[in-house]
Amino acid sequence: MSASLVKELRERTGLGLLECKKALAAAGGDVDVAIEELRKSSGMKAAKKAGRTAADGVVSLRIAEDGSYGVLVEVNSETDFVARDDNFIAFVDQVVTKAYDAKSDDVEAIKGGEIEEARQALVQKIGENIGVRRASLVTADSGVVGGYVHGNHRIAVLVELKGGDQDLARDVAMHVAAVNPQVVSPEHMPEELIAKEREIFTAQAQESGKPAEIIEKMIDGRIRKFLSENSLTEQPFVKDPDTTVGKLVKAAGAEIVSFSRFEVGEGIEVEKVDFADEVAAQLKG
Repeated sequence: MSASLVKELRERTGLGLLECKKALAAAGGDVDVAIEELRKSSGMKAAKKAGRTAADGVVSLRIAEDGSYGVLVEVNSETDFVARDDNFIAFVDQVVTKAYDAKSDDVEAIKGGEIEEARQALVQKIGENIGVRRASLVTADSGVVGGYVHGNHRIAVLVELKGGDQDLARDVAMHVAAVNPQVVSPEHMPEELIAKEREIFTAQAQESGKPAEIIEKMIDGRIRKFLSENSLTEQPFVKDPDTTVGKLVKAAGAEIVSFSRFEVGEGIEVEKVDFADEVAAQLKG
């Protein structure tokens, strides 16, 4: 195939160099036929965007009226602009509805069937890669589930309480959204993480040149501070810093069992690829 035909097909579809060559070869060098066949086989725009990293998007949740359970989902787009699009928001609602109705956090099951069909259609319409990334199911065995979604729909939290009510659970969820604790209480902090922090604090304290017994007290104090700062029950409540979250919940005759917090894009690495490097890599492949 001539370079000009490959270039034209690449520009019109956004597909990779080798894919364009194969499609043109199968279509006898006819660009329009190649595009038509690509659309038939996999959805041209869906293929065009599939390799791009979707690290933006929104989080959404739904909670049963009786507070018996709730689901939390993250759906990603490439840009914040699309994340605010009405069609995208409607798709997110489809996803969270399916998770809620199925009472499931099985992402593969949630994003299959009609959800995948809707996703493909939305990719075709909007022109960005879109993906259902994760889901969380929180159930209450002897209490209640409450939740909070931040105004920009980039952070959402579900909280399970033993005792209490949904209003209290929502207040705790709002705190979790704002402060981002690692665990419910100090005893839930993983031992390996404590050991890692102790190692760091030990190295720092030893540089002070103080006696060993003083260094040990310094390390213990820093570990206690670390646990306090990262444990939900020990943190000052955002709406009333004079009390801790643990005391707030205890005063209401309740107990925090668990929480689930989603923030859009956390943990996703966005790779920037230079166009020339991309072409070189494909040619090499």
